[in-house]
Amino acid sequence: MRPAVRITLAQVAASDDAAANRAVVADAFRTAANAHADLLVLPEYASAFDPRGVGPRHAEPLDGPFVALLRERAAATGVAVVAGTTLPGGAPAEDGAQRAVNALVAVDGTGALAGVYRKVHLYDAFGQHESDRLAPGDPAAPPLVLDVAGVRVGAVTCYDLRFPESTRRLVDAGAQVLLVPAAWAAGPLKAMHWRTLAVARAIESTSAVVAVGMAGRGVTGRSLVVGPDGVVGLELDEAPAVRTVDVDVEALLAVREANPSLAHRRYRVVPRDDGA
Repeated sequence: MRPAVRITLAQVAASDDAAANRAVVADAFRTAANAHADLLVLPEYASAFDPRGVGPRHAEPLDGPFVALLRERAAATGVAVVAGTTLPGGAPAEDGAQRAVNALVAVDGTGALAGVYRKVHLYDAFGQHESDRLAPGDPAAPPLVLDVAGVRVGAVTCYDLRFPESTRRLVDAGAQVLLVPAAWAAGPLKAMHWRTLAVARAIESTSAVVAVGMAGRGVTGRSLVVGPDGVVGLELDEAPAVRTVDVDVEALLAVREANPSLAHRRYRVVPRDDGA
């Protein structure tokens, strides 16, 4: 195990223009490679975004141009990547309308597809109704956890941050670093919720949290990195930015030794049978 894993946070402003978004992602890869990063983290909906709602018209298959770019750039630079995209094929809504799937794609440093997470908790809150356009992932599907530079890294998406059992499943699967790509909607108290929840997930799981928000209209930005002791080591504002940090794994293990709260747990996290 290396003493640290180097992670580049790309707080980009994606748009409806998929080709322009791919150019932004390629530039983020260049920055990550120049910083000798092990992992690049992009926001939710990095492939295409519309603050009025993302749906089937934004969807691309796993063999489409966005994931192909991730795989090509990862293979060329040796930088692994976790990025948000939208996949086709979601189950229709109750009214028969077509839906897509909000997903995270993980690609390792060889360019191999390492895993896909389909967002379980859809954002039907604060006046939004994501389930009109998107179908939820299977809550019983295996969590997305991968090895990066000898460190176990797990990922969930945006609204999942409000559900501590989501990150508990990652920790149970061995995750030491929790990634939260997001397009966190702006609004009253929303930035405060984002920061508070990221800190809470770090403390309760004695894990580092790397929360990467989308920049731009209708979203909060404010990406942050939280240590397993709850200390915020990096926090951005609303503007697009790319930053690279080292997550100290030895320090993380020391926090877990001093605070063995995971070993003191008395409840398991299991999916509900009804899928609700």
